[in-house]
Amino acid sequence: MVRPLALLVLFACPAVHAQQGNAPADPLGYAAFVRSVEEVGQVRELRRVSEDEFMRMAREPGTVVIDARSERLYRLRHVVGAVNLPLTEFTAETLARAIPSKDTRILIYCNNNFENAPESMPVKAIALNLSTFVSLNAYGYRNVYEFAPVIEVEKSRLAFAGAEVR
Repeated sequence: MVRPLALLVLFACPAVHAQQGNAPADPLGYAAFVRSVEEVGQVRELRRVSEDEFMRMAREPGTVVIDARSERLYRLRHVVGAVNLPLTEFTAETLARAIPSKDTRILIYCNNNFENAPESMPVKAIALNLSTFVSLNAYGYRNVYEFAPVIEVEKSRLAFAGAEVR
């Protein structure tokens, strides 16, 4: 039979180890996530760009356009020149392969920027841009700009490629 004192010691050990630096206090990264959300919240509005700005910046050398949507949606429709790296696959290694340096200017967009393309650009309750911006920030990428407008896909001046594009 396990005595109550033994149970207390058993359950207290992980907390003691975490406080002593032997185990991560926050193994899922919630505190880092909250910090990153706060940091992004301070700069995001200044980093949201118009369609004209997005197109101009995308043409400039040293800029990477990241499409963090699923590969399936990317194959249906994506901005020409965008690199597909689904948010679910973000790691230090995958980001380093897609983005030359942490100083590289990164442009992001998502489904919620475009209307009337329900198959390739389905509207989400929360825009993927938010999670993408926060995640890039958490990995140390600070030169991030977000496509701001919501535009009918057929009226956008951005060039698209993919199976759904006519």
